[in-house]
Amino acid sequence: MTQPSDPPAKRQLRSDQVSGLMLAALALYVWWMNRAYPIGTLAEPGPGYVPLLLAIFMGVMGVLVALGGGKSEPLAAMEWTEAKRAFALLVACGVAAFALERLGYRITMAALLIFFLGVMERRKPMMVAAVGIGFALITYYLFATLLRVPLPVSPWGF
Repeated sequence: MTQPSDPPAKRQLRSDQVSGLMLAALALYVWWMNRAYPIGTLAEPGPGYVPLLLAIFMGVMGVLVALGGGKSEPLAAMEWTEAKRAFALLVACGVAAFALERLGYRITMAALLIFFLGVMERRKPMMVAAVGIGFALITYYLFATLLRVPLPVSPWGF
């Protein structure tokens, strides 16, 4: 007499597999959007050369993570204890992207860092102010003045 076999185990997506697939999807999006830029040659790379290389690297890494992610925790079993915090950070970055052209680089970056360090991380106010304002001013000087990268300036000239 034969024993009835157990039903096959239900195959679930794992967290690393989903992460890898999302990274690969982002790489495909970057590659698709990069089509508008000329790639050039190895001797004379165009503006689309480095983004294409980064998209290829990101896609390969995403596929490797997805293929190697079979032993990670099932996605359905994950607890999302930091979901509110992640959502607040995502909203803050969206507000900063919206405010960048309107308030300028220095004000936006200082406010964003003050929010991250002061509100989200609850650090000491003097340290928060020093890091937020110092980072905004130093990076603006580095990129806008030394490297001559055009960064947004506030309507008040700051």
